[in-house]
Amino acid sequence: MLDLLAIAAHPDDVEQTCGGTLLRMAEAGYRTGIIDLTAGDMGTRGSPEIRISESADAAKILKVSHRENLHFPDARLENSMAGRMTIAQRIRELRPRTVILPYWEGRHPDHYRTAEMGYEACFLAGLRKIDQYTEPHRPYKIIYSSLYANVTPSFVVDVTPYLERRMESLLAYRSQYGDAAEGGAALFPDEAEIRERLSATARFYGNLIGVKYGEPFVAREIMRVDDVVSLPVQSL
Repeated sequence: MLDLLAIAAHPDDVEQTCGGTLLRMAEAGYRTGIIDLTAGDMGTRGSPEIRISESADAAKILKVSHRENLHFPDARLENSMAGRMTIAQRIRELRPRTVILPYWEGRHPDHYRTAEMGYEACFLAGLRKIDQYTEPHRPYKIIYSSLYANVTPSFVVDVTPYLERRMESLLAYRSQYGDAAEGGAALFPDEAEIRERLSATARFYGNLIGVKYGEPFVAREIMRVDDVVSLPVQSL
């Protein structure tokens, strides 16, 4: 069903880290999707119902073909067999070729738990005997969105034409961002600050590959190159 699936801990994680890449792939003709593991119910602002509604609005901006929320406990994610099996079942049904996970280290435990659970679920999904009612499927490639990790990316995607719409998808979470959001004002920047921060970060990664805006990713495997004459990104 899907070519590309992003698995995230909370609504708005994808919009912050790899939304431009999802939009670029959707406009290239690929079927894209998002699975949010939690509804962000422990967040200072909003409610699970509001955040899920906002995530649907953001999904339309990003042109994803599928989005769902698994309603796992926010801020209490555990890498349990039940959790892994739930994700594995969805992978068998959605059958993505490529999966995007959060980087495997980070400040928020939910993020690195999502990386662990997502990776192990991708493996389990390929075991034929683990579920008699669905066909096995193992994604061909797993990549990690590393925007907030202090690591050298394996590659960067040019999202220059898509940055503004990625910004719109994040600001679709009206309960979390912008002047209309209520509660925790000292913890959250205003819309102008959000735009400045995201643009600056995307500008930094774009500069690494000679474009205006970029989104970084890490792959655990070595990338294969067959044509060294047509390699992109100028050396001098």
